[in-house]
Parts: sequence; structure tokens; C-alpha cells
Amino acid sequence: MELIPYLCNSFGLPLSRRSVIESKFFIYFFNFILMNIFVAKLNYRTSSEALEDLFSQYGEVTSAKVIMDKDTGRSKGFAFVEMGTEDAGIAAIAGLNETNFDGQTIVCKKAEPRAAAPRDNNFRPRERRY
Repeated sequence: MELIPYLCNSFGLPLSRRSVIESKFFIYFFNFILMNIFVAKLNYRTSSEALEDLFSQYGEVTSAKVIMDKDTGRSKGFAFVEMGTEDAGIAAIAGLNETNFDGQTIVCKKAEPRAAAPRDNNFRPRERRY
């Protein structure tokens, strides 16, 4: 069963507004179900699979991604782990924050959503030269 039609039927929303649902409601809804965790101070050799194994002790891991540098292809030393429930995420943060993993003391925090980029309001139209 597809998730979006299921959610639309559950909340009485029309399927014709699928893009609106995906962009606003869907993301808002899943911020409360799934928990995204920021993991810092990782060893540069740590893989996403190892991180997923570590966090799976506390519950279902939806995804684990070590952030890589585009230019060098090397790890940047931090990652994001998405847990299946908020309770599992809170338990993982409490159990793994400031613990030793791959020879490094890691830091785990609830990930905050990205702030919107500031808009450049210094636009000045060109002066007309007659």
C-alpha cells in the first residue's frame, strides 16, 4: 500500500492535491513520527552501515548517512541517522551521546531542520539613462 494515498484517506484529504500534501503536510507529519539524529565527531573511516548497526540496538533505523566531502570523497566526520519512532531516537541519544565508537567519542543530538537561506533584499533596479 502506498503511504500518501493511505494518509490522504486517513485524514480525509483529496488525492488531487498530492503535491501540496507532500510539501507541507507529509513532511510536517513525519517530523513527529520519525526522528532525525545528528551524530558528530565521527572517525573518518566510519561507514553508514556501521552507524546503522550501532543505532539499531535502540530501535528501527530508517536510514543512516555519513556525510562525505564532494571534492575529496572523504567523510566530513558527521552523519544523520533517522530512527523509526521518536521514543527510539530519544533512547539512542541518551544511550550513545558521548560514548566511544571507532576510537572517537561521538556526540548525538536531535537534528534541527535547516534554516531558510536569507534572501538578498538589496536589489536595486538599473537606472535608466536617457
